[in-house]
Amino acid sequence: MSLDDVLARIDAELPAATDRLLELLRIPSISTDPAYKPDCEKAADWLVADLEALGVDAKKRTTPGHPMVVGHVAGDGPHLLFYGHYDVQPVDPLDLWERGPFDPQIEDTANGQVIRGRGSADDKGQLMTFIEACRAWKAVHGSLPCRLTFFLEGEEESGSPSLVPFMQENADELKSDMALICDTTMFENQTPAIVTMLRGLLGEEITITGPSKDLHSGYYGGIAMNPIRVLSRVIAALHDDDGRITVPGFYDGVPDIPEEMAAQWQALGFDSDRFLADVGLSQPAGEAGRTPLEMVWARPTCEVNGITGGYTGEGFKTVLPSKASAKISFRLVGDQDPHAIRKSFRKMVADMLPPDCEVSFAEHGASRASSVDISDPKFEATLKALSVEWGVDAAYIGGGGSIPIAGHFQNILGTTPLLVGFGRDDDAIHSPNEKYDMESFHKGIRSWARIVDALTRS
Repeated sequence: MSLDDVLARIDAELPAATDRLLELLRIPSISTDPAYKPDCEKAADWLVADLEALGVDAKKRTTPGHPMVVGHVAGDGPHLLFYGHYDVQPVDPLDLWERGPFDPQIEDTANGQVIRGRGSADDKGQLMTFIEACRAWKAVHGSLPCRLTFFLEGEEESGSPSLVPFMQENADELKSDMALICDTTMFENQTPAIVTMLRGLLGEEITITGPSKDLHSGYYGGIAMNPIRVLSRVIAALHDDDGRITVPGFYDGVPDIPEEMAAQWQALGFDSDRFLADVGLSQPAGEAGRTPLEMVWARPTCEVNGITGGYTGEGFKTVLPSKASAKISFRLVGDQDPHAIRKSFRKMVADMLPPDCEVSFAEHGASRASSVDISDPKFEATLKALSVEWGVDAAYIGGGGSIPIAGHFQNILGTTPLLVGFGRDDDAIHSPNEKYDMESFHKGIRSWARIVDALTRS
């Protein structure tokens, strides 16, 4: 039996693999909403049963939140751990979905067939690419290729509150030679890639309070301080005219990318005009003097993710609000310290307050950036396996998003993460009408079969 036999099995069993994914997608495992806790349990149970069918010793493990699914397979060769998450984002606004978010279907589009439904790309479809590769391997060889650990989380979309304690308490069980993570994308939808750096994330919510109650703007307008006015001034002060972030000490620990990496990124031929045009924009809005790929992969950001204050319903109401709030996120790179930035940001806001106003803060997570040393020959073996499967040269790329688990594998377990995913830029993850290309699902399964074969040989 050879790798070709495994790949042939994957091709033949693609309809059955797709049916299994659709079944998992029908479970509304929204981790942020307590109303869906039974569905998160159901998704965990589904995965345990599916892994057991492969001969994996799998268990649903209790946490203070949603359960982890952990499974083990004994074997020779390297010990590989696969991580994925089975929880999904909320589906609002529901009226923008073209079909029920948990009524997944295969759809024909101008760019080929897609799997439409919440979680299809993030992360159930990606998770199942690895499991289906293992299923085909088992069917052909009668056993799985090496010692394997499956580590599937149910809280990734709600900040992973149980993850670090679970990893710390079960570190000996979860340590492995390499951690495989399938929660990333290809480069410009067609180039398979290994992500070697990820930005960290700091979330802050600020609430400015002025008067003790909402006020009539005819009686109090002009004499009373409006919290929205104060909040607007704070937000406007977060960037200078060149797009640099003004929080004191913010750029401490921010490195410039090495010349060799900059040259490699430039050679990718990133079409920033098309990237922006796809979402109705035309001009980069980041730091002046930085290339587009630097902006999305290697530079830190400060973004306002939501603002509330005053009357926001239909019609008009002349009111001065008592409170105004904003949710602000910082993407971090290099050695930036999220806790130091949080302290500096809060002091900056407090120092800007006029008399009669006060501020309160709520934190929403803090994680450092992570980067991966690719000197291990297994990275080059993976790159070659991806190149063969997709017919184009695979690339090492950065990631603009934040996947804290990659850093946790390094810092808690001392395990090197390998981030390979098959998502596309237009998958609409976290948005209505999320989809996953059938090509990504099919070739993703084949890719993992090739990668595991390469890793067990290298």
